[in-house]
Amino acid sequence: MSTQASDTRTESTTNPATQLDVLGDDCARTILVATSEGPKTAKELTERTDSSSATVYRRINNLLESDLIAECVRFEDDGSHTTAYEATVDSLRVRIDADGIEVAVSEPNEPDLSDRE
Repeated sequence: MSTQASDTRTESTTNPATQLDVLGDDCARTILVATSEGPKTAKELTERTDSSSATVYRRINNLLESDLIAECVRFEDDGSHTTAYEATVDSLRVRIDADGIEVAVSEPNEPDLSDRE
């Protein structure tokens, strides 16, 4: 099995409030954790979350719009392919100060956020 990234987003709506709202949902957090282990199909995510497929697709769309996951194509050994989703972040840091709330995102293969100041 192999994966090939396929960015299908046209415009990013990433902002701290949106990312925090999305992460406030247990199903979305479960999807993010599952996709951090490697690309997962919507069917696999539905099984993992014990949620309905409609709920999983709504959470997938929220995570895509927040740039926390990305869509990719997963090729199977038999030559077939399917849409899958993978996490685009390794960690988030939330900083609250007089200027407001800042969310810093660390993408896979980037240095740990704790090294940045």
